[in-house]
Amino acid sequence: MSYLSFKKDQLINLEYSLSKEFLGTNRGGGYCSSTLVFCNTRKYHGLLVVPIEKFRGKNYVMLSSLDETIIQHGRDFNFGVHKYEGTYEPRGHKYIVDISYEKAFTVTYQVGGVLLKKEILMMHNAPQVLVRYTLIEAHSATKLRLNPLLAFRDIHSLSKQNPVASTQPEAADNGIRARLYPEFPYLYMQFSKKVDFINNAYWNNNIYYTKEKERGYDYQEDLLSIGYFEVSLKKGESIVFSASIEEAESKTLEKNFNKYLKERSERNSAQECLQYSAAQFLIHKAGETRIKAGYHWFDSNTRDTFISLPGIALSGNTAKIFDEVLTSACKYFYEGLFARDISTHVTNPVFDADTSLWFFWTLQQYEKETNKTKKQLWKEYGELLKAILQTYRSRKHKTMCMDDNGLIWSDNLSRPLTWFDAEGNYGAIVPRNGYVVEVNALWYNAVCYAIAMADEAKDKAFLSEWATLPATIAESFNQTFWYEAESYLADYANHTHQNTEVRPNQLLACALNYSPLTEKRQRKVLKIITQELLTPRGLRTLSPESPRYEGEGVGPVYVRDKATFNGSAHPWLIGFYIEANLKLYGDAYIPDAESILADFEEELNDHGVGCISAIYDGNPPFQSRGCISKAKNVSEILRAQWLLKGNK
Repeated sequence: MSYLSFKKDQLINLEYSLSKEFLGTNRGGGYCSSTLVFCNTRKYHGLLVVPIEKFRGKNYVMLSSLDETIIQHGRDFNFGVHKYEGTYEPRGHKYIVDISYEKAFTVTYQVGGVLLKKEILMMHNAPQVLVRYTLIEAHSATKLRLNPLLAFRDIHSLSKQNPVASTQPEAADNGIRARLYPEFPYLYMQFSKKVDFINNAYWNNNIYYTKEKERGYDYQEDLLSIGYFEVSLKKGESIVFSASIEEAESKTLEKNFNKYLKERSERNSAQECLQYSAAQFLIHKAGETRIKAGYHWFDSNTRDTFISLPGIALSGNTAKIFDEVLTSACKYFYEGLFARDISTHVTNPVFDADTSLWFFWTLQQYEKETNKTKKQLWKEYGELLKAILQTYRSRKHKTMCMDDNGLIWSDNLSRPLTWFDAEGNYGAIVPRNGYVVEVNALWYNAVCYAIAMADEAKDKAFLSEWATLPATIAESFNQTFWYEAESYLADYANHTHQNTEVRPNQLLACALNYSPLTEKRQRKVLKIITQELLTPRGLRTLSPESPRYEGEGVGPVYVRDKATFNGSAHPWLIGFYIEANLKLYGDAYIPDAESILADFEEELNDHGVGCISAIYDGNPPFQSRGCISKAKNVSEILRAQWLLKGNK
């Protein structure tokens, strides 16, 4: 049995099958994704979703779904599933007998004496999805009808019936090409053998997306069918369908499907699933190697890139992945800092308080995971690192700069500057202005690491300027953040106030290579984190003891965003939690760490199949929320596993 597999008695329950989603990616930012039974529950679902460079490189849903119908003895059996207000029609999920996800997402349908297997592959480095249908069993003449539903819209919007949309496709090699609106590229729908196409256009109105309704967004869409394809199949025969924004060579489709299927990695264990998921975040776009922050709706940004890269690099050629991603990220270095967004279409870069400091941490992991030395890294990145430190120290950016006490002061009333980045109508939903605990833990770590690299490289000029600063930072850090009454660190502080809510950001002061805290204080910090923030799905962003705690992330966007940073559990913090405990307790902590990581294995068969979701409720049963696959979550679980191997 496949590691990722589902049976008929499970799938017949729509509450079960609609809660689980599959994901295939093209390593270029595009993807195909739906629920297990192909009933789209999100506006982000689609069989072919690809970036279009003409539209600022954003993702567009081209082919929303592809409904299959088996025809025998004049009877039609429709395998599609669509939700409408108050009903599902058709209800093709009742014909599914098996689903597995090893190399391809594979679904087997049975109706009467017919057994039909469907396999889906998203092509790597191409805007193309392939679907292979194999008629495994049939006792009489069988026809397969395919009805594509087209969207041609941005992933964040919905399509509505539009008389301007073109309903007249053009012929293509063993298929057709369609373009609903002139500014779009053509969508090519082709087959590995000759098929019949019947041009019978109509709008499928008011398709209902349950996830969007839950999230407080517009949730009904109109999709255009321009007609359907029909082909006769014999027992044992296969046919491959291709959807792409580039024309394919039809005679190579079957061969290419076999070739690409053979090349795909297996997913027959939790480890293989995590490694495969990690590789899905690596995208090649605009001549760069980037890390997509999450699927479906996240783009690439520098903070998530720096946090995610070490774990993702462990899924392949580690040194090569580090080199390619860092080389690409360095293109977004402006005015002494890394810009927030990674996109060739950004014209006015913005900067966050912590992002450039995460770059130092990433280089530390680069050193640990490869054969690079501090001297080599300083030679390669030293000028950039010195520019970052000097930018903070010189107060070039007034909203994030070093104060006289050696700490970083960050203050911007118009938008958040840390990873607590949810915004409302009047700025940050969780304001954190002043001295922020993780920003200053990262700052201390960055300065100390730069000094260590410069020392190995014998950069005397840098050492003479910076060598005495860590002591000042450490003293100010303890004076500013330590909350003596309860023995943990404040989340942030200003000149008159210390915010003492119990949050996980203080963890970095224990987990980073260089800590301004004594071991005694680190143990106290970890104790309260363990008592009040640790869950089986990560660390809560706020203690349940707080009156502001939100244990469930359900409702409109503002309500969900409040919960995200006031109680929801974030898996990526587990990597740092395990690392901090290993630093303090060594081998004695390994059994606890292994138990924590094992808890995530069941999640691989849940929300996003083979993936780790963005966030989870802070309350039991720790329901998954947000996007189905988040880069830094997968990455930090992989890095934590790597850390455990190093401690055995």
